[in-house]
Amino acid sequence: MRAKEAVELGRRHAVVLVDLKFVDLVGRWRRLVVPFSRLTEASFEEGFGLEGSVAVGLHPSGQSDLVLVPDPSTAILEPFVAHPILSLECRVEDAITRQSFPTDPRYVVQRAEAYLRSTGLADTCRVGVQSEFAVLAEVRHEVSDHRAHFGAELVVDAGRSRGAGGPAGALRPESLRDLQSRVIMGLSEVGLTTLSSHLDSARATLRLDIAHETIARQADRVLWLKHVARSVVGAAGYAATFMPKPLREHPGLGMSVNLSLWRGDRPLFAGDGYGGMSEMGLSFVAGILKHARSLCALTNPSLNSYRRLIPGFDAPANLAYSTRNRSAAVRIPTSALSPARRRVEARFPDATANPQLAFAALLMAGLDGIRQRLDPGDPLDKDVYSLSPEELRDVPCVPASLEDALDALEADHDYLLAGDVFTRDLIEIWLDQRREHDVAEARRSPTPLEYALYFDA
Repeated sequence: MRAKEAVELGRRHAVVLVDLKFVDLVGRWRRLVVPFSRLTEASFEEGFGLEGSVAVGLHPSGQSDLVLVPDPSTAILEPFVAHPILSLECRVEDAITRQSFPTDPRYVVQRAEAYLRSTGLADTCRVGVQSEFAVLAEVRHEVSDHRAHFGAELVVDAGRSRGAGGPAGALRPESLRDLQSRVIMGLSEVGLTTLSSHLDSARATLRLDIAHETIARQADRVLWLKHVARSVVGAAGYAATFMPKPLREHPGLGMSVNLSLWRGDRPLFAGDGYGGMSEMGLSFVAGILKHARSLCALTNPSLNSYRRLIPGFDAPANLAYSTRNRSAAVRIPTSALSPARRRVEARFPDATANPQLAFAALLMAGLDGIRQRLDPGDPLDKDVYSLSPEELRDVPCVPASLEDALDALEADHDYLLAGDVFTRDLIEIWLDQRREHDVAEARRSPTPLEYALYFDA
C-alpha cells in the first residue's frame, strides 16, 4: 500500500483517529495518536513530531525531539476498538538531522536486511515463528515501594492444585478451543496466516505457527500476534501471558524462530549434508551456536527467561544442533521435505525478546558463521536424559542467568557490528538498561519465596 492508498483506506472507513506506532528497545509498542484530519500524503515524508521525553526506553537521554514517519505498507484498520482507527507503524528519525534514529529497532532489522543483500550471499531472509502463550484465569500481583515496604507479592492461582477438581480457576477445554479459534480469526484480520495451532488444555497454553515472511515484516507481525492474543483473551475475561516461565509446575513457553536464506526463488539451505542441509546452511547453524551465549542477551532478555532454560527439563538449553533432539538449542526440522522448506530453527528464544533486535541478531550470527565457513561439529542426536554427567560435561549450555548473558554480549558482539547493523552505542545502552532495570532491581527486591524460606530464620 502506498501513501495515497493508506489515506484513502482511512477515508473509506470514516476513520476518526490515526494510531502511530513505534517500538521501544524492549519490544513494546509506543503510540502517538493524532486526528485523521492531520494525515495527508505528505505526512508519509514529513512525519509527525514527537518529544524525546515521550520515547522512554528508546531515547535514553530524552534531550532532543524525534519524528515519526509512517510506513504506508503497514496501514491497517485497528481491530478490537469501538471506533474506526487507522494503525500505521513508523520509523523514528532525529528531528534535526532527519536521519533514522540508531536505536530504532525497526531500523536495526531493516539494516540487517540491507547488509544481507550487500554480502551477495543472498537477497532475502525468510522467518517463521512458533510462539506460545498461557491463558490464566486469575493473576494478582502487587509491586510496592521496595525501600519502604515488604517488596513484591505475586500470586498466580490458575496453576495451583485444588483436589480432584483440578487447577483452581482452570479453563474448560471447550473454552480454550473457543479462544484458540478467536485468536486465529483475529490474526487473520490483521493479515497474519496461522499455519497451525496446538492447544494444551492441561497447561492452558496455545502455540501458534505463523507463516514465513521476510525478516523485517515478520518482526512487525510478532508484535501484532501478541497484541491480538492479549486482546482476544482479555475480552473473554482471562489473561494471556508470554512469560517464559509463568508457573512453577509447568514447562516454559518459548518462541522458536525458523530462518532460511534465499536468492530470488532459490532456497539456499537445501543440500546433501546432515538433515538435508547445504554447506551454507550448516555454517549458518555453526554461527548461531558460536554466538548463542551472547545472543541470549537479546533473544532471552528477561530474568524470567532463565527459569525456563534449565538443563534437564526438556528445555532447549544445550548449545548443540540436531534433527530430532528438542533439548538442542538449534534444530533442523525433518518434516521439511522439500528444498523450499529447509530451514534452521533456533529453539532457545522466547517472546520477551524484542523481535526486531532478536531476529536481526540471529541473522548476523548465522552470516558470521557463513563468512568464516564454520563447521557446527557433530550433531547431538543422543537422548540427553540417558547421558551421564561426564558425557554431558562436553556439551555447552546457554547462560544460567540474564547477568551471565549480558556479560557474554559485552565480550562477544563484534559480529553484530558488521555493516553498522547494530552500533556500539545501542549495545551499551542495552547492557546498561538491562543491568539497571532488571538485574540490579532484582538484587534489591526480596521475593515471596524469600519470605517463605527466611522470614522466621
